[in-house]
Formats: sequence, C-alpha cells, structure tokens
Amino acid sequence: MKYVMMFYREDCGYCDMARRALVELRDELPGLDLTRIQMVEETLEPDFADQFDYYAVPSFYLDGEKLFEAHIGMRYEDMKREVRRVIEAALA
Repeated sequence: MKYVMMFYREDCGYCDMARRALVELRDELPGLDLTRIQMVEETLEPDFADQFDYYAVPSFYLDGEKLFEAHIGMRYEDMKREVRRVIEAALA
C-alpha cells in the first residue's frame, strides 16, 4: 500500500466520520494498513498544511495529489465511499 496523507482537525465531525470509515474499511479491504496513513492535524502543523491546496477537512492526498476533500452536508455513506476510493487507489 502506498502512503496516504490525511489532513484533519480534532474538532471536526466529518473527520470523525473519515476515521470511522478507515476502521471499518480495514476489515473490508485486504491490504489496508492504517500505519501507512499519515495523519496531519492541521492546527498542530499549520506551516506544513499550508503547503497543500485544500479548503476543508478531511482531505486525502496520494503521491502529492489531492484525491478527496470533504464538503458540507456529507453523509456517512458518502464519506465512506470516498475514503474507500482513496484507499483503493493506494492499494493499486
């Protein structure tokens, strides 16, 4: 599995959904290794986070390319589908 970078905030409900999806997907996608997901809390690493082009969290990057950025109103099912897409790309 390639390394994935996830930008998040501790106080973000959408980020909580993404983390929940990752835990569920660990059981559904053979090869998903949660230790290969670099979790970047943007408020703790603002200088690093500012180097990336995103507006909302969670945002996922693979090989420097943004694959997913959350948006207001997302339901859990939508979040899980998008997180699955990112992980499947990392597993390819």
